[in-house]
Amino acid sequence: MEHLLILFFATFSAAFMATVPPGLLNMNAAKVSVEKGKLNGIIFSLGVSTMIMLQAVIAVYISKYLHRNPEVVEALLKIAVLVFAFFAIYFFMVARRNLKKKRKEVAISKRNSFFKGMLLAALNLLTIPYYSGLNIMWNATGWIKFEVWDIVIFVLAAGCGTFSVLYMYTIYFNKLENKTDRFSKNSNYILSALMVVLLLITIYRILDR
Repeated sequence: MEHLLILFFATFSAAFMATVPPGLLNMNAAKVSVEKGKLNGIIFSLGVSTMIMLQAVIAVYISKYLHRNPEVVEALLKIAVLVFAFFAIYFFMVARRNLKKKRKEVAISKRNSFFKGMLLAALNLLTIPYYSGLNIMWNATGWIKFEVWDIVIFVLAAGCGTFSVLYMYTIYFNKLENKTDRFSKNSNYILSALMVVLLLITIYRILDR
């Protein structure tokens, strides 16, 4: 039971931090809220979170399939190193960009906000490798054991962490709008630091084997 609580909060935090930087998903959630009402923005956010959970399931079973082969356990950790190194550099480079960029927006109708949210989330190709890397790391630390409840908690935490950020954008966007640039820069630096920590832990696990 204790490891399930740790798994939930660790995954929730990772999903939360990955969704914080202003981008296509959260900015469109805010846009839907402004143009179509907060309820429609929440429905859009639920669509995004649902797709994130589906992608998290795929990530879990990719990791599970690889983990069943003892000869690739070492490779799993090396893959995690590459994933975390990539995201550490990626978030750092994003944080260094100070030029304002026009954000992409999409037309959202009230009738299909949920499915538009799912579609936009499906276009994010980084989600599956991100959660695969997390899953490999959590497995190495013993927080996830590829059992039914472990997988359920991991997937729910990924969805809840994502939805909580989108909900804040939907409800509080007017208060955050003037602080978007500083908000984005600081959150990306934090994400980069988090990836470095995970990278170092993973390297330690490789050397300690």
